[in-house]
Amino acid sequence: MHHYYYFWGMHAYWWVFWFILWVMFFSFMMPVTRTSYRQMQTPLQLLQRRYAAGEITSEEYEERRTKLLRDANMR
Repeated sequence: MHHYYYFWGMHAYWWVFWFILWVMFFSFMMPVTRTSYRQMQTPLQLLQRRYAAGEITSEEYEERRTKLLRDANMR
């Protein structure tokens, strides 16, 4: 009888508390690590990555690259 109360009594609430705490910790920390890499890249690096992956054509790459470099020189 004592063993039954030990698991299902207040002790079970602590397990639930720690489980929720760990889930919250990992759910808040994981998106930060995924988005931090993209935030570190410049627009030109993102454009180069898209061109290398074949997402855009050579003409689109050159046009967008020219616009990015022109805008960077205007600042």
